[in-house]
Amino acid sequence: MCGNNMSLPLLAEAVTVSGTEKETAAVIFLHGLGDSGHGWADAMTAIQLPHVKYICPHAPRIPVTLNMKMTMPSWFDLMGLSPDSPEDEAGIKRAAENIKAIIDHEAKNGIPANRVLLGGFSQGGALSLYTALTCQQQLAGVVALSCWLPLHKSFPQAASASGNRDMPILQCHGEMDPMIPVQFGAMTSEKLKVIVNPQKITFRTYPGLMHSSCPQEMAAVKEFIEKQLPRI
Repeated sequence: MCGNNMSLPLLAEAVTVSGTEKETAAVIFLHGLGDSGHGWADAMTAIQLPHVKYICPHAPRIPVTLNMKMTMPSWFDLMGLSPDSPEDEAGIKRAAENIKAIIDHEAKNGIPANRVLLGGFSQGGALSLYTALTCQQQLAGVVALSCWLPLHKSFPQAASASGNRDMPILQCHGEMDPMIPVQFGAMTSEKLKVIVNPQKITFRTYPGLMHSSCPQEMAAVKEFIEKQLPRI
């Protein structure tokens, strides 16, 4: 049964912001470490387009090495936040498969992959980049806020079967980010240019912004979504 969410716990429990008219597109937006889908569902409501459904799943609760093994919502384990930190390869790949399952579910229910845009903040943005770059179906684009590319050393080879080598990416970063320094964002942007069409990558930075979002950034996100998911 296509409409059954129970085999997809991420989707069954996700916060969904429904369109105000026939939904012909979807945005899947992934929160950061220790957060939930609720805050970003509110942010998406503020920039909502009437024909778009916004899906904001909650990450599973797991012990996080970076935070002294405390259990908290996390898409995968984090050992550190520098480009050379060891990474939870199995956890990252498993998380990406779970997000691809949501994309497949939407396709079965009438919203094809090329009308789905992935996005996320911090760890969620990292997962959205990794998922899109390893996804065989062509997606509408990615919004990557204050984040990095996981398993960056495995690219561009890891994207060899990807349907998203020509996908638009909006990457945004606060210039005063103390958690994921803007230099890490810039390195990520440069790495993305050897994986996807460099002309499709936009990297915007915001003076004074720390590890969070701001109205100017959300306006850029709304404009990007409007451009990549026009009404049909």
